Amino acid sequence: MEDMHELTAEQQAQLLRHELEAVYGSSSYKIGRAITWLPRHAARGLKYLLHNGPVTSVRYIILYAKYHKIANKDYAYWACLKEKDYPEALKKWFLETNYTHTPLDLDHPRTFSEKTQWLKLHDHLEDKYMLVDKYLVRDWVKEKIGEEYLIPLLGVYDHFDEIDFDKLPDKFMLKTNHGAGWNIPVLDKSKFDKAEAREKVERWLKLNYCYLMGGLDRQYEKIRPRIIIEQYIENNGGDLYDYKFFCFDGEPKIILYVTDRYTDGQERMIFYDTDWNLQPFNYDMPLEQPQDIPRPKNLEKMVEIARTLSAGFTMVRVDLYSLPDGTIKFGELTLTTESGISRWHPESANLYVGSMMHLPGVDDQPADAR
Repeated sequence: MEDMHELTAEQQAQLLRHELEAVYGSSSYKIGRAITWLPRHAARGLKYLLHNGPVTSVRYIILYAKYHKIANKDYAYWACLKEKDYPEALKKWFLETNYTHTPLDLDHPRTFSEKTQWLKLHDHLEDKYMLVDKYLVRDWVKEKIGEEYLIPLLGVYDHFDEIDFDKLPDKFMLKTNHGAGWNIPVLDKSKFDKAEAREKVERWLKLNYCYLMGGLDRQYEKIRPRIIIEQYIENNGGDLYDYKFFCFDGEPKIILYVTDRYTDGQERMIFYDTDWNLQPFNYDMPLEQPQDIPRPKNLEKMVEIARTLSAGFTMVRVDLYSLPDGTIKFGELTLTTESGISRWHPESANLYVGSMMHLPGVDDQPADAR
């Protein structure tokens, strides 16, 4: 065998993978795993039983058997997690999931990421599910700012087979109401693969987004899953300009502008303040210096709408669309943006945006008590 030091890192990794595959594929390894399966799982199961009791343990077994193949191995864990275990579970999840792998300080949270986790435990998100339910929130928005700001609804359904596609226009947006990113834009109904969409949507309807993603975004936990179909809206060239207003204590502070999401180009995300001054930070995407993003003509009106919709919230993101005819449409409310684990560029922006969020009872403490 070649000297490992003479191989590149990629070659070393490939060689080690082949060796591991040979070991894991051997009969002796499989026999050994089979022999130790019962004691390994029995010990783990006994520990879980003693901590959670028989009712929760049985529920865990049922949910794991039902969902581990269509969701993930942690789905049952989050579904059965007891409230007394939330802080430690959140700390473990945060350490494993946030890109810096730093411990979570819930007593003295400072960054946007940490403060978002604090809100999960103290802001009663589970009682605000109607605000992130993409169907129920429509009534709330209608009452707050008027029906004219809602994207026209073409239908709401419990199952995919209830949809009469013959009655739908050539373009429409199909989505479920109980998660994030569960959308299917249909640009040409004649080319729409209904079988593929049906499989995808029916799977989404079976899942609880809160348990699937982990991290205790409990605002999604109580939502009754539905399919909604909306009128397709777009800007010039098939794009859709998305303005995400980060609001703190009812005041919009910064705007995340998203473009090229539905085009052949690379999706772009750029931060501005409410006067449309470019901000020196970004998240999830490298920082860029755009020269071609004009100030929206109806920016002041969008800021006013975001202020109205965010009143009474410690933190909420209000998503709005600005269409070519000058009209504004409501997108959604987000209470825990990206579950608080976005990768900020530069990293100091996490602390800067976190300073905009005032946590009652925490940020009121004297500096020497934090």
